Amino acid sequence: MENIIVRAYREEDLPAMAAIWNEVVEEGIAFPQEDCLNPEEARAFFASQSRSAVAVRESDGAVLGLYILHPNNVGRCGHICNASYAVSKESRGLRIGERLVRDCIASAPKFGYRILQFNAVVASNQRARRLYEKLGFTRLGVIPGGFRMKDGHYEDICPYYLQL
Repeated sequence: MENIIVRAYREEDLPAMAAIWNEVVEEGIAFPQEDCLNPEEARAFFASQSRSAVAVRESDGAVLGLYILHPNNVGRCGHICNASYAVSKESRGLRIGERLVRDCIASAPKFGYRILQFNAVVASNQRARRLYEKLGFTRLGVIPGGFRMKDGHYEDICPYYLQL
């Protein structure tokens, strides 16, 4: 397998990042967002995060996936962070997501975060759930019908957390 690194995003990564993000948004089965990012929105969105990082193939610099890390709450709960991960369709199954999550876990304490919490993991997203559980995340329960899928039906969500 080719050498893939995870690093902080750069300006030149933004078009690929927006394309991957929008691909997941358009699928309508994992992200709560319904609107795609245009180039200006993508620039502001990724810059506003505590950390935006990309998984890049070293041989050609292709962006294969990304994550964003940001506070989950404010004030007395500001030490809890949240993250979202996106992998391009053609890169799925290559363990890119695992690399992204591991980098996120390692990076979060550098921003003062003590807990990484996922609020809305769709129950049918078995790959993500298996990965989170493999990496030591604890499932908090089930929120029945907490996610409206693109086709309009509702699926359960499973919140997860990891103490960093």
